[in-house]
Amino acid sequence: MFSSRFHWDSRPNRLTQLLADKRRDGVRILDLTESNPTRAGLRYPLEIVEAFRDPRMLAYEPLPAGALEPREAVSAYYAARGHAVPPGRLLLTASTSEAYAYLFKLLADPGDEILVPRPSYPLFEFLANLESLQVRQYRLAYDSGWSIDLEALAAELTPRTRAIVLVNPNNPTGSYLKRTELDALVQLCAERSIALIADEVFSDYAFTTDPDRVTTLANVEGCLAFSMSGLSKVAGLPQMKLGWIVAPAAAIEKLEWIADTYLSVSTPVQCAAARLLKLGGEVQTQIRERTAANLAHARAALAGSAAGILAVEGGWYITLQVPRVRSEEEWCLELLGRENVLVQPGFFYDFEAEAFLVVSLLTEPVVFEEGIARLKNMATDEHRLDLPPFLRQTVKTQIPLNGE
Repeated sequence: MFSSRFHWDSRPNRLTQLLADKRRDGVRILDLTESNPTRAGLRYPLEIVEAFRDPRMLAYEPLPAGALEPREAVSAYYAARGHAVPPGRLLLTASTSEAYAYLFKLLADPGDEILVPRPSYPLFEFLANLESLQVRQYRLAYDSGWSIDLEALAAELTPRTRAIVLVNPNNPTGSYLKRTELDALVQLCAERSIALIADEVFSDYAFTTDPDRVTTLANVEGCLAFSMSGLSKVAGLPQMKLGWIVAPAAAIEKLEWIADTYLSVSTPVQCAAARLLKLGGEVQTQIRERTAANLAHARAALAGSAAGILAVEGGWYITLQVPRVRSEEEWCLELLGRENVLVQPGFFYDFEAEAFLVVSLLTEPVVFEEGIARLKNMATDEHRLDLPPFLRQTVKTQIPLNGE
């Protein structure tokens, strides 16, 4: 009766079920997975509401790429960051998820393949399957920092590969694309007639500066390259449903054909876009301060403990390595069941080894600090139990992920 695209198991997993049971019983949960900025205790300017008091939103004047004024506002956003992106290269979408769908439609036929990073956010398989595409993964390697395994990536290419997806910075590793990696990818894509798609929603949230870091593919030449972002992360406004694609001039007309079929971006959010981007700067500042403070706290609290933090350059998340005395699922179930602390297991993001836990730096500080303290104590207790007696007095972190 239904399409074969819907082949996923909708039954709740053990962690989801335990969380539902705890919440039903009224248990206070220390949620270290919070990624919704509107639920993270941030202060939103009330002027955001005023931005929608615009009589122009009462008229419907659809344009496939979006109205000129909001595209000019997005162009100004890039200009403020040193990138020249004219409004004519911008196409508005309701979200980056929709932007992916548009680009997959543009670049691939049913049965073609999209190459995506591993580990990364678990969304690509759903988006690709809904477009009747196949997903192949390329490996991010870790050695005191994350990098693209370019040799492994090249080995994953097939005659049906149509695009390579970059999440920059990656979610959850927080690693940025480097210039040498970009040069190699542009050359590879040019030789194979493959497109680059960069998801740059977390690009504004770097913890340090690095001249070798690539923050956007907006002006990449040498191959077909697309960049995506939106208000969800740039301004901490996921409920406003406005994203965008920076596209080569050669692709804009075809993207407009796709967008004209749906016309999904609402008139009110387009009318308000310029003010939302400006006002969202205040929210972004709070997010940057929050994530930086929580990262500093986690590093200090976990220093020398059995829970180590993998290197992170930006974004809203950190990855913790914990003793492999149990599976990641059991770690998460035990933390939630015993300590009422909610974290995500590494396998949610396709980490290739165990045991890793993913924690959101967006969490309110009082919750974050208590949750990290409980996690540290549990990790230390479990690690001591796993050590031989003559080593139990010295608890050390494990060797970071090395691709074993």
